[in-house]
Amino acid sequence: MLRLCVDRLTVTRMSDRVSVTGKIDRLTVSSRIIAALLSYTLLITPVWAAPSSSLGTVVYADRAHVGAAQTSVGATVFSGDRLSTEPSGSVQVRAGAARLLLSGASIATFSQEDANPAATLTLGSATFSTANSNAFALHVASAVIRPNTNQPTIGQVTVLNPKELIVKSTRGSLSIAVEDDVREIPEGAAYRIVLDPNAADSQGPRGAGTKGGGRYGGSPMKAAKSRFIWFAIAATAAVTVFAFQEVFESPARP
Repeated sequence: MLRLCVDRLTVTRMSDRVSVTGKIDRLTVSSRIIAALLSYTLLITPVWAAPSSSLGTVVYADRAHVGAAQTSVGATVFSGDRLSTEPSGSVQVRAGAARLLLSGASIATFSQEDANPAATLTLGSATFSTANSNAFALHVASAVIRPNTNQPTIGQVTVLNPKELIVKSTRGSLSIAVEDDVREIPEGAAYRIVLDPNAADSQGPRGAGTKGGGRYGGSPMKAAKSRFIWFAIAATAAVTVFAFQEVFESPARP
């Protein structure tokens, strides 16, 4: 048997076995364990803290892009993605209980609001289909357009310029809100929305009233504290309804 003492450690050799005994600083070992655990936590925390921000899937694409790259069917759409279409292109995205179709020469950026998908339309025209009132919201400048009920809804929005848009409800009713000014667009109705009431007052309504004809007919309907002015448009949405029934089928379908 051979014993060797080295700095508080005793090494004992008996036959072909070696045993080590001695006093080990428990505080030092504990500190090393804690440091190792902290390092491991720092490594895995970013993975846990970064849940997927996937909002939808491209179900149809023709000359369409996500950012600068061309997109295709099956591509995943994330919050912050900018979708655009060429003049003769289009793209359709399924996002939960909603679908969004961008027509040619259109641009929209996807986002998330209270765990629900949303998008901001900055150019062109978009049509959305929803299964309930919280399924989707479409922003145009300061205006927010969303379903007004939990019934299946189809709405179409076209940007004319940064302060003017056209909103049509082809199925169900829509809600349009600009800050605290909230109004309903019933099924089959279409309105030209002016987001700068003062400018609209000075210019006056475009075209003749609906009773006298004209594409943008109607007198402005203005609330006491209007954030926007709207002008009724003669309903010509029947063709649109039939066209998009085939595109959207049922908004609740996966």
